[in-house]
Amino acid sequence: MAEAQSMPGADSAGEAVAAAVESSVVTRTSAPPSFDVADFPVPNGREEEWRFTPLDRLRGLHDGTATADGSVKVELSAPEAVTTETVGLDDPRVGRAGTPADRVTAQAFSSVEKATVISVPRETVLSEPVRLSLHGEGGVSFGHTVFDIGAFAEVVLVLDHTGDTVRAANVEFLVGDGAKLTVVSVQDWADTAVHVTQHNVLVGRDASVKSIVVTFGGDVVRVHPRVSYAGPGGEAELYGVYFTDEGQHQEHRLLVDHNAPNCRSNVAYKGALQGETARAVWIGDVVIRAQATGTDTYELNRNLVLTDGAQVHSVPNLEIETGEIVGAGHASATGRFEDEQLFYLMARGIPADEARRLVVRGFFAELVQQIGVPDVEERLIAKLEAELAESIG
Repeated sequence: MAEAQSMPGADSAGEAVAAAVESSVVTRTSAPPSFDVADFPVPNGREEEWRFTPLDRLRGLHDGTATADGSVKVELSAPEAVTTETVGLDDPRVGRAGTPADRVTAQAFSSVEKATVISVPRETVLSEPVRLSLHGEGGVSFGHTVFDIGAFAEVVLVLDHTGDTVRAANVEFLVGDGAKLTVVSVQDWADTAVHVTQHNVLVGRDASVKSIVVTFGGDVVRVHPRVSYAGPGGEAELYGVYFTDEGQHQEHRLLVDHNAPNCRSNVAYKGALQGETARAVWIGDVVIRAQATGTDTYELNRNLVLTDGAQVHSVPNLEIETGEIVGAGHASATGRFEDEQLFYLMARGIPADEARRLVVRGFFAELVQQIGVPDVEERLIAKLEAELAESIG
C-alpha cells in the first residue's frame, strides 16, 4: 500500500488521510485499464502484478511475440431462448463490464477482430445450464466473449476448458437488474497448456452472481476475476477450488470493486498443492470506495500443502474509503495435515492413507457443494480422487 505523504496546502490530518487513501486505491488497482496493448509496458517480473508469474513460461503472451496460429474448438449447448451473435469490437456491450487490466489481456483484445455475444432475454428462467466448451487444438489463440444476462433472468453457465493451447482471453458478464447468475469456469487443460484470462463481472441493481473457478490442468494458468456494481443491492459470491501438481503454476487474482452502496461480496478460495515444484498464487483485493456505504464483504483463502517443496503465496488486501459499512474482513491460512484430525480418524480404525483422503475431501467439500451442477461436481470429485491417489497412494 502506498505510504501517506503530506500534500501542499493540506492543513488538516483529515485531508492528508483522504489523499493517502486515494493514492492507495490507484496503487491497488494497478495501472489504469486500457484496451490498447501499447499502454502497458512489457513486464519484467518486478511489477506487483507480475512478480509471482513465471514470464518465461507464458510463451510470448506478455511481450507480443505470440501470434494467433492455433485453434480452439468451441461448442455451445443452450436452451432455445439463448441467442448467439458475432459482433465488432465497437458493439456497446463489448467492454461494458470492464477493461483489460494487464498487458496480456490487452494483447488478447488487440488480437481479435470480433467478439461473441451470448444473450439471455430478460425474465427468462433457464431450466438447463448454458454450456460453453473450449477445446484447445494447439498453437496460440485469443478470444473475447460477452454473456449478456437480461434483467430478472436466472441462468447457470458452465465454461469448460480442455485440450492444449496457449490462450489469452477476456470474458465479460453483464448481469441485469434483479438477475441471478451462477457461472462455473473449469480449467482442465492438458499439462502443457498456458491460459491467461480476465473475467469482468458487472452486477446490476439487486442482482446476484455466484462464480466458481475450478483449476486443475495446465502448465501456467492465471485467472483474474474482477467484479464491480452497476447499482445498489448487488451481491457477489466468488468461490474457487484448485489442485496444483508437480510443475504447475496456478494463479488466481481477484478484485472486488465496491463502487455502489449497500452491496455485498463473499470470497472463499481453497487449494491443495503436491510436488516439489508446485506453485500457487492467490491475490484477493477488495476496494470499498467512498460512495459504497453499507458494504458487507469478507474474503478467505486456505491452502493445504501435501508434500515438501510446494509453495503458495496468499495475499488478501482490503482498502476502505468509508467507515459507514456493515462489515469487512479477510483471512488466509496455509498448512499441512492436522495431526489431531488424522489421529481422530486412525483411532477409529481408519487406515492412515484413507484418513488423509478423508481430511482432503472434507477440506474441499463445502466449496464443491457450491457448484450446484451435479455432473460438474462428480467430475471434480473424480479429479480430486485421482490426484489424491497419486499423492497419498
